[in-house]
Amino acid sequence: MTDFNEEVARKLREIAALLESQHANPFRSRAYLNAASTLDNLKRDVRDLLDNEGLNGLIELPSIGAGIARSIYEYVATGSMSRLESLQGGSDPVHLFQAIPTIGRVYADRIHDRLHINSLEALENALHNGQLDKVEGLGPKRKEAIEAWLSKHLGQRSQQFARRHKADHQVDITTVLEVDSVYRSKAAAGKLPLIAPRRFNPDNKAWLPILHSTYKHWHFTALYSNTERAHQLKRTHDWVVIYFYDDHHQESQNTVVTETHGQLRGKRVVRGREAECLDYYDAKKSISTVSAS
Repeated sequence: MTDFNEEVARKLREIAALLESQHANPFRSRAYLNAASTLDNLKRDVRDLLDNEGLNGLIELPSIGAGIARSIYEYVATGSMSRLESLQGGSDPVHLFQAIPTIGRVYADRIHDRLHINSLEALENALHNGQLDKVEGLGPKRKEAIEAWLSKHLGQRSQQFARRHKADHQVDITTVLEVDSVYRSKAAAGKLPLIAPRRFNPDNKAWLPILHSTYKHWHFTALYSNTERAHQLKRTHDWVVIYFYDDHHQESQNTVVTETHGQLRGKRVVRGREAECLDYYDAKKSISTVSAS
């Protein structure tokens, strides 16, 4: 095993340990441990494998599915593994996005503020489903540069993955809002494990509640946003980041906030999916009206 492979395997084991300590589904922690063992036995440097065979070369290795492969790819490309950082409550999406050429601090802030996304996978999804069009000043040439970088660093099948992800890797609005409600209720009641975030936590205090749950074929992780922007706007106990994974550990995410304006003011809303939320609340209102009559 090369020194770099050992470094990546150590990151995967950190994820497994955090999942176990936070009472996640044992299936998830075992998957990361198995992937780490695969890297232990890999004589070839994983960076060389990626340079020559791309993401598919990783996926073809034993015990490394698409989601874990993309986490490894992200680490090779950026030196960060957002899945690990999210479990540590230390995700820094602004810093992560700045690693991409043409995205400076201004655009990284705008992407996070407008879309509330925290990972390269989420950025890729936002690019292919049109959400980046909502970011002020992000023109066609800059989006083309982002797409080229993501394609290079997340594999040559990036566009195919994104189209499949859009169709098959989205949780319905009702479920997302239910997970949000359960998380906030249990957090308020002190019924969730607390973690000590690595960022914005000088006293190393365990204050951030984290929820792991499984519903159908989805595995959810929910926690309050611990980003710089959330602290600036005093939304650290309002913005809830919900990550969801399928059985292949392919990840997507939503952020749920309390809307401050418009028709949905005062209601919990999934950022980027406001139209679906409006339909959801309209349907609930109609049911309530029928029941009362």
